[in-house]
Amino acid sequence: MDGDFVIGGVFSIHYYMHTVKHNYTSMPEPLRCTGSMNSRELRFSRAMVFAIEEINNSMELLPGIRLGYQIHDSCASVPLAVQVAFQLTNGLHPVFDTGEKCSQSGMVTAIVGESGSTPSISMSRIIGPFNIPQVSHFATCACLSDKQQYPTFFRTIPSDQFQADALAKLVKHFGWTWIGAVRSDSDYGNNGMASFLHAARKEGICVEYSESFHRSHPRSRIRRVADVIRRSTAMVVVAFTASGDMRILLEELAQQPSPPRQWIGSESWVTDRDMLRFSFCAGAIGFGIQQSVIPGLRDFLLDLTPAEVAGSQLLTEFWEGAFNCRLVKGADTGEKVCNGTEDIQKLQSPYTDTSQLRIDNMVYKAVYAIAHAIHNLVCHETNSTTQCDRFTKIEPTQVQGQLKRVNFSRNGYPVSFDANGDPVATYELVNWQRSESGNIEFVTVGHYDASLPAGQEFRMNRNLTWAEGDTQVPVSVCSESCPPGTRKVLQRRRPVCCYDCIPCPEGEISSTTDSPDCFPCPEEFWPNAERNVCFPKPVEFLSFHEVLGIILATFSVGGACLAIVTATVFFRHRASAIVRANNSELSFLLLFALTLCFLCSLTFIGPPSEWSCMLRHTAFGIAFVLCISCVLGKTIVVLMAFRATLPGSNVMKWFGPRQQRMTVVSFTFIQALICTLWLVLNPPFPIKNLTTYKERIILECALGSAIGFWAVLGYIGLLAVFCFVLAVLARKLPDNFNEAKLITFSMLIFCAVWITFIPAYVSSPGKFTVAVEIFAILASSFGLILCIFAPKCFIILFRQEKNTRKHMMCKNYTKDL
Repeated sequence: MDGDFVIGGVFSIHYYMHTVKHNYTSMPEPLRCTGSMNSRELRFSRAMVFAIEEINNSMELLPGIRLGYQIHDSCASVPLAVQVAFQLTNGLHPVFDTGEKCSQSGMVTAIVGESGSTPSISMSRIIGPFNIPQVSHFATCACLSDKQQYPTFFRTIPSDQFQADALAKLVKHFGWTWIGAVRSDSDYGNNGMASFLHAARKEGICVEYSESFHRSHPRSRIRRVADVIRRSTAMVVVAFTASGDMRILLEELAQQPSPPRQWIGSESWVTDRDMLRFSFCAGAIGFGIQQSVIPGLRDFLLDLTPAEVAGSQLLTEFWEGAFNCRLVKGADTGEKVCNGTEDIQKLQSPYTDTSQLRIDNMVYKAVYAIAHAIHNLVCHETNSTTQCDRFTKIEPTQVQGQLKRVNFSRNGYPVSFDANGDPVATYELVNWQRSESGNIEFVTVGHYDASLPAGQEFRMNRNLTWAEGDTQVPVSVCSESCPPGTRKVLQRRRPVCCYDCIPCPEGEISSTTDSPDCFPCPEEFWPNAERNVCFPKPVEFLSFHEVLGIILATFSVGGACLAIVTATVFFRHRASAIVRANNSELSFLLLFALTLCFLCSLTFIGPPSEWSCMLRHTAFGIAFVLCISCVLGKTIVVLMAFRATLPGSNVMKWFGPRQQRMTVVSFTFIQALICTLWLVLNPPFPIKNLTTYKERIILECALGSAIGFWAVLGYIGLLAVFCFVLAVLARKLPDNFNEAKLITFSMLIFCAVWITFIPAYVSSPGKFTVAVEIFAILASSFGLILCIFAPKCFIILFRQEKNTRKHMMCKNYTKDL
C-alpha cells in the first residue's frame, strides 16, 4: 500500500524456502517460499497493517499524513531476507538510474522485522550502510545489541541476554543442576544458548549434552538429537530454539514414546499456541513476553472480505488452507470450491487466537515507534494544534536519530530504547497447564523484571504443574545432594555436578548441604555423631559425684577415721605397757600424720583450681615425709634401745624425746623447703588436657616443674628406703623390741606401692592418673596403719592379759603377736 512515508515489513510467514536447482543451462528460478504457512506469523503481519491503518485514522499522531507499507515473506531464510532487504532499499522501480547520483526516493523510511535473529542480522548488514532503521519485533539475539556492527538496529522485544539469565535463575530456583540443552543451529539459538550456558555455569548448573539442529537439516540429524534426549539421564531439557525448529523436533519425539522430560523453553516457542498439540510437553515452563490488549485487533483480523482475501496471495493461501477449499475453481474438478459460507469467526487457528497477544504487541509498538519518530520530524505544534507537512523530505538517518529518543506509552505499555536499541526486559513465566476440559493452556505463574535490584527480579505468584501433570518439583541432578556431615568429592572425568559424598574426617564437620569441604571444630569443641554441628567437649575430672570418686573419697575418710579411732584407743590406754613400750609420742604424731595422708587425697577429687593444684602435691609430700619421719624415728629408737642394753652404753641420752622431735622436724623441714621452692619457682597449675582424648577435655593439674614433683617423690622414697633398711637390720632384735618387724612389713608395702605407682602414673590416661595417685596414697597409708597399729590395738582391746610389763619382757611376745 502506498503512502506519504512507506514502512517495510518482513515476516517468516512460510516455514521453508523452495530449493533452487542450478543446472547451469537455464536461468535459475526466482527465490520463493514454500511449504506450510505459519498462521501466527501471518497474524503478526496483519497486526502491522492494523497499526498503520489505526495511525492513518488518528488525529493525534501524524494527522494528515498517510503511512504506506510493503510486507514481504522471508520464510526465515537468509537468501530471501537479503533479497527483500535489497528490494526495500532500492524500491520496486523496474528501471535503474545509471546517472552519477543515485536517488533514494524508492527507499522505505524504516523496516519492521524480521522475526528471526539470523535473517535480521543479514538484513541489518545490508540496510545498515544506508542508515535505514530496522525495528524487530522478535529478533532476540544478544549479538544485535552491538551498535558497532548493527548501528541502525532497534527492537521492541528484550535481548536474549536477559532471557538467558532469567532461564538460568529459573533452573537454579528449582534445584536442577543436571540438564540437557538443545538449540537451533542459528544465530538465535547459538548465541542464546551460549549466553544461557555462561549464566548456568555461574549458578553451578551442569549440562549433560548440548545439541544443535535446524529445520533444514536431514531427518537423520533430527532423529539423532531426539535419541540423545531419550537416552539421557537429565530430567530437564532447556530448548533455545525457533518455533519452526522446535516443531520439527517435537514431531520426531512424538514418533516413539520417551521418558518424561521437563521442558524449559525460550520465548520463541514456549508461547506459540501451535505447540500445544504436543501433549507430552504438558508442564513446560518458560519466559514469554507480557500479555497485552490491543483494542480492535481481533475485529480487524476476523473482518476479512472476499475481495480482500482474493487480493492478497498470502490471505488466499491461508483461507484455502484453513477451510480446505479453493477460492477459484481450478482445472481439477475434484477440488472443493469455497462457497462463501466459511465462517472465520469459528475457525480455531493461531491466526484467530487473540487471547494472549504477546509478539503482536511488539509489532504494534514497533510501528508506533517508527510513526512517533516520523511525527517528530514532520510535525510541529501550532496554537495547540498539530501541523504536519507530508512533503517534508526526511532521511533515514533522521528517523534513526528520532528512534533513539522516542519515549511514549500506548495502551498502557511504555515504548523506549536504551543506548543499545533494546527495551526494558520484562517477562512472564508461562506454564503449560492442563485445564479441567483436558486442553493445555498457557498460565502465567510469575514475572521477571530485569530493572529490579539483584535478587528481586524473579517472583512467582501461582503454583506450577510439571511433566505428566505432577505437582511435585521433578528432580534432575547428576548426584544426590550431600547432606551435612559429608563433603563432595568430584568423580573423575565427570562434570562438577557429578560427585560422591564422603563423611567428614574425625573432628571435622560440614553444616551445609553439598559442602565442598569439611571444617575442623574449634579446639574445645567436638562434632556430634552426624558430624554437622560442633558441641562443647564434655569436661572430665575425678568428681565426688561419680562412682570412682565416691569410692576413693569413702576410703579416704574411712582411713582418717580409722587413724583417729586408733589414736583414741591409744590415748585411753596411754598408761598401758604396750603403748608406753612403743614410744607413745611418736605413735600419736604418726597417727596424726596418717590422718593428714588420708585426708590429703580428698584434694585430688573435684575440679582442679590454682589452690587445689598447689595444695594437693605439697600437702601429700609434707604429710608423707612427716609420716615416714615418725616411722624412721621409731626404727632408730628400736636400734638405739638395743644398744642401750649393752654394758657401759649411754647412747639413749643422745636419742631421747627431744632428739626424736628434732629428727622428725628436720626431715619434715627439708621436704617443706623443697615444696616451697617448687611453689615459688614453678608451681603446679590447672590445665585443660586436649591431647589425651580428642573428643573430651580432661581437667588436670600440670606439674609446673617436673623436677620439683620428682624431687618431692624422690625425697619420700629416700626416707622410705632408709627406714626400710634400718627396720630390716632391727627385725631380729629381742622380742620386746619387735616393732621393727612391723615397720619392715609396712615399709615393704610402702615401697612396693610407690614403685608400681610410677609406671602406672605415667601410663594412666585422664582422670585415672589422679585415681592412681590417690590409690597409692591410700594403699601406703593403710599399709602403715594396719601393719604398725592393728596388732597393738588388737592386744589392747581383746587380749588385755598380754598388755603387761611382765608379758612384754617375755620371749613369747613375738609369737603372741
